[in-house]
Amino acid sequence: MQNPISSEKTTALEARMVALGITEGELLEKFVRGSGAGGQKINKTSNCVFLKHLPTGVCIKCQMDRSREMNRFLARRELCDQLESIRDGKSSAKTQAIEKMRRQKRQRSRRSKQRSVADKRLLSQKKSLRQSPGSE
Repeated sequence: MQNPISSEKTTALEARMVALGITEGELLEKFVRGSGAGGQKINKTSNCVFLKHLPTGVCIKCQMDRSREMNRFLARRELCDQLESIRDGKSSAKTQAIEKMRRQKRQRSRRSKQRSVADKRLLSQKKSLRQSPGSE
């Protein structure tokens, strides 16, 4: 079977890990059974990768692909993203997207709801004053 990851991507990831100071010895890697849709195949194979960076304690669990090798690559890439965001002191794009969804789903305050209802009533009153054309 052919390796699903190109050698250029592999070398780029290794260079990124070296730049961040991550060595393979600092990583605890386990292969666990995944969860979710997939039926018998998902229940039989341990292709979900659990990766822990021991010095920082950052844990990554990756099950994006059916291939174990691809999941290993993606987990390492995700770990690099996490450590870069910690190092730079900024939230990652993934974290920002999660926070945005949380803000959108959050219930509005009572004052905000009252203001919205008042605006709707005002609009309703304006509309009720309109007359249909040709009524005169």
